Amino acid sequence: MTLIIRNLQRAIPLRRALLRKRVDQIRCILGVRQFDLAVICISNDHIQRLNKTYRSKNIPTDVLSFPFHEDLKPGELPKISCRDELNLGDIFLGVEYIYQQCQENKEDYNSILTMYEREAQILQEINRLSGTNLQPLTKNHF
Repeated sequence: MTLIIRNLQRAIPLRRALLRKRVDQIRCILGVRQFDLAVICISNDHIQRLNKTYRSKNIPTDVLSFPFHEDLKPGELPKISCRDELNLGDIFLGVEYIYQQCQENKEDYNSILTMYEREAQILQEINRLSGTNLQPLTKNHF
């Protein structure tokens, strides 16, 4: 189904083709390619406003997700009753925040932009398929 990648920020250069490829690989690995998904890349100001509105935290963050289906357990796929429900929702990436974290931790921004959920399993499979050596964003944090 449809994968929408929107870049609504101008602070950090973004390679949308690479992001699209990686997100599509992740959708394949997770078995959710039949679902629509939107990934929206936004600035610190924008993600801070969203974070304040929806989480009552007046600070920028890396990722906010707004699932289409509610009350799902981790690893559970939605039960679909019609084609209109083939939607995972929207993921907002605070690319400016992610970039700043990468700079502080000497990480490769383009390599880790898409890695947050189930990252170890996903990264292992992507590395196998693409011959890369991507590392999780949370490496050396826990």
